[in-house]
Amino acid sequence: MASGELACLDGRTTPAGEAFIPVLDEGFIRGDGVFEVIRVYEGLPYALREHLDRLERSAANLRLGWDVPRAELESEAAALLEARGGTGFDGALRIVLTRGGRRLLLTEQVAPAPEGGARVCFVTFAPTRILDGVKSLSYAANMLAGRLARERGFHEALLVTPHGRVLEAPTASVFWVNDRGELCTPPLEDHILASITRQRLMALTEVRECPATTDDLLGAREAFLASTLREVGPVAAVEERELEEVPGPRTAEAAALLRADIRSSLA
Repeated sequence: MASGELACLDGRTTPAGEAFIPVLDEGFIRGDGVFEVIRVYEGLPYALREHLDRLERSAANLRLGWDVPRAELESEAAALLEARGGTGFDGALRIVLTRGGRRLLLTEQVAPAPEGGARVCFVTFAPTRILDGVKSLSYAANMLAGRLARERGFHEALLVTPHGRVLEAPTASVFWVNDRGELCTPPLEDHILASITRQRLMALTEVRECPATTDDLLGAREAFLASTLREVGPVAAVEERELEEVPGPRTAEAAALLRADIRSSLA
């Protein structure tokens, strides 16, 4: 955790390195809990309402066992971001709710995007269908996929089912442009995360939802990853295939539309 980051644990603000929960909390020992990560621009959280809506859905679907204290989270988030620097803070806000009944808010820095676009590779992955509709703390499989990709010299993984269907990146949605110039993304029915950034992009520009194979991505004109933290990040290569134009025109358009939406939402 970067120096200067703050945490708010059950209403008490403290330096992030000094915040703690009991080791017997099942959020820690079993990954039993839910979370959200919200991008912050000049002290203002982007799409906070949508993130809290999803947090409530995740908690309900996981049968977390206690109600999401939305009013407290909203007030604590505002106070924490003001204490972190107000309009001088650009970064992220993480909200965690554990099975043990604890709520934790953290400020974080945002890692820089790979220069020249991300190089991605395929990693075999089987979705845990019982966790559909849950943004769970149980993220070990996603994190391992990223480490496996980096061991091969790539920036990021693309999660692929044993039957060859491309789903998403460990922490981002994937979009690609097919040979007809259509911007595509896998459907939610493929058991991917209902990403808020994905939803925003689908409202801002024409996107076709369709199942994706590895051949679709290897043959794409252009591709990008989209998430709360990375916004729209171009893909430079899929496995050993270099994409010709990075960012491509549809990627640049999507990035500009999302940027405009962020500005208007926070104005």
